[in-house]
Amino acid sequence: MTPVTDHDSTPRRVGAVIIGRNEGARLVACLASFPDWVRPLVYVDSGSTDGSVAAARAAGAEVVALDMSQPFTAARARNEGFARLRALDAPEFVQFVDGDCRLQPGWLEAAEAFLSTRPSVAVVCGRRREIHPEASVWNRLCDAEWDTPLGQAKACGGDALMRVAAVAKVGGYDPGLIAGEEPELCVRLRQAGWEVWRIDREMTLHDAAMTRIGQWWKRTRRSGHAFAEGAAMHGAPPERHWVAETRRAVLWGAVLPLVTLLGLVVTPWAGLLLLAYPLQILRLSRRLGWERAAFLVLGKVPEAQGVLEYHLNRLRRRRAGLIEYK
Repeated sequence: MTPVTDHDSTPRRVGAVIIGRNEGARLVACLASFPDWVRPLVYVDSGSTDGSVAAARAAGAEVVALDMSQPFTAARARNEGFARLRALDAPEFVQFVDGDCRLQPGWLEAAEAFLSTRPSVAVVCGRRREIHPEASVWNRLCDAEWDTPLGQAKACGGDALMRVAAVAKVGGYDPGLIAGEEPELCVRLRQAGWEVWRIDREMTLHDAAMTRIGQWWKRTRRSGHAFAEGAAMHGAPPERHWVAETRRAVLWGAVLPLVTLLGLVVTPWAGLLLLAYPLQILRLSRRLGWERAAFLVLGKVPEAQGVLEYHLNRLRRRRAGLIEYK
C-alpha cells in the first residue's frame, strides 16, 4: 500500500519500537493499531513465554529477543529496538510504545505533521488514557497521571513520537535506569537545544490492569527510585531535575513519621504532628479531588522507600568500587 500523506507529497517516514513481555492479547491489539505504512515495525521481547514473539512476527514486525542473562531495563529494550530500526531502514521519526498500549486512530498523522513542520521539536506526545479507569482506584489514579498539561513540556512518558536523528545524537536512553528513562532522555534532548511538546490529541489507550494495592505500592516505590536517581544525575541548577519531588517524598514519607515517632518518646503531644497529613490532603483536594489527594499523600511513603533503596544501593556500589565518589 502506498503510504498516506496529509501535509505534502512526501511519503511518511515513521517507524515504531514496541517493547513487552507476556502481554498476550494486549500485544496483538497494540500491533494491530499501527497502520501498514508504519515501517519498520520492531518488537522487542524480554523473555515472553506466551507466544508474543510468534504474534509479533505474524503481524509483520521485526523481532528482537533480549539476552535475559544481562540486567533488563525498559530503557535497554528501547535502545536495542531503536538500533534494529535504524539498521533496517532508518525512518525520520520513531513511535515508541509499550506493548500494553494501543494507538488511537489519527494520532500518528497528527504527530508526524507536528514534527515535520517544527524542526526544533524532537518529541511529541498526546493524551494517554486508561482503557478501564472504572475497574479500580489504581487505574483511575493512572488515568489522572497521564493527563499532563498541554504545550511545551519538560518530559514525555513511554509513548511518544520522536525524531530519530535527535535521539541518536544524544545516545538514546540510559540503559542503566530501571525507571524514569523517558524524562531523563528528555533532559538531555532539551540540553542539546531540542523541544518536547504535549499536543491536544488522543494518543494511546493503556491497560494498567491494577487491581491490588500491592501493585500500586510497587509502582509508586519505583517512582521514588526514579526521582532519587534523576536528581542525582541532573539535580544541579538550572535543571534541578526531580529535586523537589525527591525532597517531598523524603519529607512526607520518612522525616515526618520519624520525627513524630521520636517525639512520642518525649511527649504524647508529638502525635499532633500527624495532623499535617489530613491538612495536606484537604489542601490538595481543592485542586485534585479527595481520592487523588489522599493517595498522593499516602504515596509519599512508598516513594520515600524507593528513594532510600536507591541511596543504599548507591552506597553499596561505592563501597564495592563500582562508582566513584563525587
